[in-house]
Amino acid sequence: MNFRIAVLPGDGIGPEVTTEAQKAMVAIAERFGHSFEFTEGLAGGAAIDAQGTPMRDETLELCQKSDAILFGAVGGPKWDNPKVDSRPEQALFRLRKTLDLFANLRPVRAYPMLAEKSPLRPEVLLGSDIIVVRELAGGLYFGQPKKRWETEEGRRAVDTMDYADWEISRIVRVACELARKRSKRVTSVDKFNALISSRLWRQVATEIGEEYADVEVSHMLADTFAMQLVTNPSTFDVIVTGNMFGDIFTDEAAVLAGSMGLLPSASLSGLPTGRTLGMYEPIHGSAPTIAGKGIANPLAAILSAAMLMRYSLDLEEEAKTIEDAVMAVLVDGYRTEDILTAGGKKVGTVQMGDLVVEKLRT
Repeated sequence: MNFRIAVLPGDGIGPEVTTEAQKAMVAIAERFGHSFEFTEGLAGGAAIDAQGTPMRDETLELCQKSDAILFGAVGGPKWDNPKVDSRPEQALFRLRKTLDLFANLRPVRAYPMLAEKSPLRPEVLLGSDIIVVRELAGGLYFGQPKKRWETEEGRRAVDTMDYADWEISRIVRVACELARKRSKRVTSVDKFNALISSRLWRQVATEIGEEYADVEVSHMLADTFAMQLVTNPSTFDVIVTGNMFGDIFTDEAAVLAGSMGLLPSASLSGLPTGRTLGMYEPIHGSAPTIAGKGIANPLAAILSAAMLMRYSLDLEEEAKTIEDAVMAVLVDGYRTEDILTAGGKKVGTVQMGDLVVEKLRT
C-alpha cells in the first residue's frame, strides 16, 4: 500500500531524530511491501527564519492531505524574544486546532534494563506499562475569559477551565477503546472535590463508562493520582484526564522510563480504531543544547513512527515490529548518552537508528 506522510522536522534535534524515524519506516516498507511518500515542510523556528511565519498555509494543506504527520520538535532560545509576536509553538497550536487533534496519547513503559536510570526503585517500576490519554483541545488552556489587567489593588489575571460534555465524552471514548485492546481498565483523573468542571467531567466519564460494559472505568483525584503514579505505577493501565492535568502528569510519568528520549506521543483527530489522522512526535522537545552534536536519542521518534503505523495507517504488525526492534537493541546493550548505564555500549543518534534498522531487516 502507498501512504502519504507529511514530515515536519522543526528545530533543534527535531531534524536529527526525525531522519532516524524515517529510516525505520523505509525499512518497514521494504519488509512488508508498503510505500511511504514523504513530503517535508517547515514548521516552528525554521519556518520563521525562512518564511517569516511559524507555518505557512501550504504546509497546513500538506498535512490535511496526508495520511499522517511525523513531527520533530519546535522552539529554542533563538526565538524566545517576548517582544516578537511569532512563536515557534504557534505551528503546533495551529495544527492541533485546524486538524482537531483533540486526543493526545503518551505511552510510558518501564524498561527493566534501564531501571537504574529512573529515580524510582526497581521494585516500584516492575511491570509498569501505562498510556496517558490527555484531552488536548479544551480546558484551562483554551477557556475564556483569559486575561490579565491592572486594578487599584494591584495586578490580576484569570484563566478559565471550561469543558463541554461532548469534549469529555469523546476523550473518554478514546480511552475506553484503547483499554479494550489492553487490560480493559481506565482511570479517569479529575479534581471532583474542588472544581465544578471536574464534577461534570466525572459525571460524563461515568456515563460513557456505562456504554463500555467490558471496560472498568474508575475515578481518582488528581493529587492522589500524582502520588500513586510514582509510588504504585504498575496498578495503572489507561489513564484519561483533562488538558492541564495531562500536561503535568505525562512529564511526571517520564521518570518511569528513565529518559524523555524514550517517550513517543500521538495526537489524534478521532477514535484509535481503523485509520485516524494524527500527528506523531517525541515528547522531549527541541533540546537546543545538544542539537548538531549527534548524541540525541532517536528512539522516541522511532517509537512515534510505530504509533503512526498503528493509529493512522492501521498497520498493527508493522508497529509491533518496530517496537520489538527497539527493545532488541536495548537488550543488546546499546545506549545513547541519556540512557547510558554501566557496561552499556555508547552510540550516537545515527548509529542507534542504524541498529534499529538492522533489526528490522533481519
